Amino acid sequence: MAINHGFHATMTARPGKGDELIELLLNAPSLPNEDCVVFLVGRSAGNSDIVHVTEGWTSQEAHSTFFASEEAKALVAKLQPLLAGESQYVDEIPVGGKAAF
Repeated sequence: MAINHGFHATMTARPGKGDELIELLLNAPSLPNEDCVVFLVGRSAGNSDIVHVTEGWTSQEAHSTFFASEEAKALVAKLQPLLAGESQYVDEIPVGGKAAF
């Protein structure tokens, strides 16, 4: 499946809330969405409250449609109180590689 839209986000959790943030992200409703082709969550090796997310979607429209859904809005509402500030986003289109867990 082709990836035509994606981004990399860096989020900083409130002190001690990194694990809770990661737990919510790893149970995100986008994971079973067929248009979400890449969804990777990682954390900084030096600061466990800094969390990185890389997403790849079949299209920008699919991503926008998903984030307009009630499921996505509910996730964002749960994430917001855990964050120490604004998340940073960089447009990115994954083009290849490997993720094996």
